[in-house]
This record gives sequence, C-alpha cells and structure tokens, in this order.
Amino acid sequence: MAKAFASQGDMSEKKITFDEIGKDLWAFTAEGDPNSGVIIGDDSVMIIEAQATPRLANKVIEKVRSITDKPISHVVLTHYHAVRVLGASAYGADQIIMGEAARGMVVERGQEDWDSEFQRFPRLFEGHESIPGLTYPTTTFSDNMTVYLGNRRVDLMHLGRAHTAGDIVIHVADENVMFTGDIVEDQSACYCGDGHFHEWGNTLDNIAAFDVDAIAPGRGGALVGKQAVERAIESTRDFVDSTYAPVERIAARGGSLKDAWDAVRASCDPKFKDYAIYEHCLPFNVARAYDEARGIEHPRIWTAQRDLEMWEALQG
Repeated sequence: MAKAFASQGDMSEKKITFDEIGKDLWAFTAEGDPNSGVIIGDDSVMIIEAQATPRLANKVIEKVRSITDKPISHVVLTHYHAVRVLGASAYGADQIIMGEAARGMVVERGQEDWDSEFQRFPRLFEGHESIPGLTYPTTTFSDNMTVYLGNRRVDLMHLGRAHTAGDIVIHVADENVMFTGDIVEDQSACYCGDGHFHEWGNTLDNIAAFDVDAIAPGRGGALVGKQAVERAIESTRDFVDSTYAPVERIAARGGSLKDAWDAVRASCDPKFKDYAIYEHCLPFNVARAYDEARGIEHPRIWTAQRDLEMWEALQG
C-alpha cells in the first residue's frame, strides 16, 4: 500500500464528556469516538451502545457509578458494528437487546467485521484481549418494542435503513429525548461502508418527525435543544447526499472506483475535511456508494483483506 489507513495512525487519547441531556438521561461522548448513552429508571439502568471492549466499557460504567448505584439491567445495541457491541459483557446486564436485522448481521458478518475494524482502527480496541467473543442479543424485535424501567417507558424502534440495515433508535417520551446511534452524527463523518444511501434521508425524516428536545448522536457532542437537533440532522443529510450524488454520476457513465473517489473528494473535502474520522470513513463510504450506484443493494461484507485491496485500488 502507498500509505496506511488514516485511522491506523490515530492514537491520540480523546477527552470524555458526560452530559445530562434530560432528567436521568446521559450522553457519554469522546471527541468523535463512539458514544454511549445512559437511561436511569426507577430501579435500574439501561446502557445504549456497549463500546468496543470490556475495558472501554468500564469507562462508561465509571461515569454511571458517579451518578447512581442502581444495577445495569439492559444493554441496547443500535446496530452490529464491533466498536459498538464487543464490550457488552462488562455490564453484567440480564438483557442485551438488538433489532432482529442487526442480529442477522452478527450471524452473517460479525467476525469479519470485527477483524476488519480492528485492523483499520486499533486504538478503538484498547484491551481487545478482554473480549470474550461475538456479542449476541438475548432479545430482539422487528419493528418496535417497549421496555419499562419501573415507570419509565423506553421505546425502541426501527425507523428505516441508514447507517446499516438494522439500525434502531431509542426514544424516552417523558423527556422527549432520542438516542439515534450512527444515523445522526455531529461534527463527525458518517461511516457509510455498510449504509443505504437512498434510504438514509427518509430515516432522518422519520427521526425529525418526533421533534425531540435532545439527541445523543452516534459520534460528536450531545445535541440539546431543537436548534442543535435540527442542525445535526441536516448536516448528516448533507454529508450523505454529498457523498452519494457524485458517485452516482460517475457510475452512470461507467467510471471507475478511483474516479468516484476523486469526485467525492471534490464534493466533500471543502465542507467536511475537518470532521472527526473523515479520512478514516472516506474510502469505505466511496466503495459502498459505488456499489449501491451500480445496483448492489445488500452491502458486501468487509474483511481485513478486502479493506486492503480497496485501499490499494484507491491509491493507484
């Protein structure tokens, strides 16, 4: 390869923040690293997104223990990616919940995704030796389900495909707050390597229809207030559209993957080059957009070897 993935050189420690975004609702964020969420109910706690390893999950647990001693009863995973799910064992929760589509993707490609992500972004797998294996849910659902943490109602919903085929969101109605996973990002590039570009915008519309007062996004800072929520939703939409539109034009005239790469750089660099993980995401985003524009609806499985072959093609 001409050079390594951008993420392989990203070894700097990120500053953790822990913000209350509604009563007993918290966002664990880390300057563009994967976020987690915390929902405190009457008698127990629900965690949203497990982190990539048990060691990293313990950083979330440390923050939780700074505000409550209630047991952690549920871990909810918005999708299947390794950096979100492999730390689940640390919480000791009775229930691990995913959408049924996300579970299917663990079965189909969980190990390949783990190997691929670990090669690309080693810093996010601090303490990887503590991972006991793939994370499988104890509970799944197709469209929606409700969990009661005592009297606190938590609604889990599949609002459409976007970042993956199995994305879910979590809505806490009593505070009108939503945890969106990687469907919505703030000042961070969207990872679209397993995405559905044509449907992402509709899914954002479905989120916007809730008119929530705060969002904990997948990456980036907590979004508190309707203005911040709207800004992040529209910025995410712009990122996705600005990636796909030039690739669609290239594919329509029979252009190459390298042509698509150059076109996306011209479209996205002026607006997004300073976003967190932008350089990390870009090659995978272009490759997936190129596939979708050529009619490949089901995202191809990323493997450590496919990653390297794609990157060499783009550097050629």
